[in-house]
Amino acid sequence: MKTRIILSALFLFGILGTGFAQIKQSDTSVHYRSLIPVDKQKRLSNIDFIANQQYAFRSDFTDGDYLGSKFKMEQFRLEIRGWVTEKVYFRFRHRYTSAFEPQSMDKIIKGVDMAYINIKLGNNDKWELMAGKFCVDWGGIEFDLNPIDIYEYSDIIEMADNFLSGVGLKYFVNPSNYIGLQVYNSRTQTFDEIYGNDSIIGGAGITASKAPLGGVLTWRGNLWDGLVTTLWSYSLTNEASGMFKNYAAFGQQLNLNKLSIAYDFKISKEDLDRTGIISKEIPRDEYGFVLRNTQYNSHWLRIDYNFAPKWHACFDGYIDFANWKGDEDPEKEAYGDRIRTAYGYTPTIEYYPWDDFPLKFFAGYVGRIYKYSDYTKMKINAKDYNTGRVMVGLISPLKFL
Repeated sequence: MKTRIILSALFLFGILGTGFAQIKQSDTSVHYRSLIPVDKQKRLSNIDFIANQQYAFRSDFTDGDYLGSKFKMEQFRLEIRGWVTEKVYFRFRHRYTSAFEPQSMDKIIKGVDMAYINIKLGNNDKWELMAGKFCVDWGGIEFDLNPIDIYEYSDIIEMADNFLSGVGLKYFVNPSNYIGLQVYNSRTQTFDEIYGNDSIIGGAGITASKAPLGGVLTWRGNLWDGLVTTLWSYSLTNEASGMFKNYAAFGQQLNLNKLSIAYDFKISKEDLDRTGIISKEIPRDEYGFVLRNTQYNSHWLRIDYNFAPKWHACFDGYIDFANWKGDEDPEKEAYGDRIRTAYGYTPTIEYYPWDDFPLKFFAGYVGRIYKYSDYTKMKINAKDYNTGRVMVGLISPLKFL
């Protein structure tokens, strides 16, 4: 009986085996349908899937004292972007090194940098319309760079809400020159969440705007066959009822064979202290007034020199001035408007091991020096100090698709 069962089983598997043997490996595309339909595979050829990362081993110092060392993912931003049709483009980028809480204004989590669609208009593609959460088109070369290529931002960029929801329109004078206009929410959080509780705001006679919006006008230029590129902008943002932030940025870059030099000048005049650096130094809830009429100026410089095959030397330098022009505190009049001056310098060496893969190793130093005015030292007993960061790591926009 057992012998019969074994023989029957062998006979059955033999039949099945013969059937399966007829399906060769080279025939799988004929006999099995792809998980992704063929018509959609063409679209994937226009889609990019990128993991932007900056990862480093860092050692930190304050006033020369060693604080400690650690491995840290400085930046990780996952990005999907591409053309759905010849006219419709989308971009989504999620920053995993930021907060995951949905924001009270636009109801999207803080860590989402961009989630928008871009549509080409007309037959000659001179106009483009965008809508969603996007990177506000501030001027300046610094902000235009991929964030993973920045080791330390200047004050204005570091403290700003740079990714906001709105709509935008671009007109292309030619493929490398455009004029753009964006209208956007002035913030991702409510008025009280940013500026303080009702008693402080109400006591200063300031009320929230019913339409907290902003607008930015941008010119991106490409001159003399790319020898000089420019990125200039002016923006006006409503921060409260009758109170605004005026921000202008002028970036220009000289592009030579092995050398590029970029310089930005930025100025932010704020009826309310939107940048917030001065308010953190002189807390409004402690002294009983809301800081008005603040002004921030920034000078930023980057020099990048390809001194040998696969090797770059890079230097970032920046000076940031924080000024309080308000008269809420009578004691300030004798000292002037300056609150703080911050200096920064970042020399780095970068090595690109492969010509066909965008990965680089780097070693560098981030130094910051903070100088306080006599008024700040008197008011809050501030003391000058400096910080340093030694870093070794890698940077790559890893493109999977």
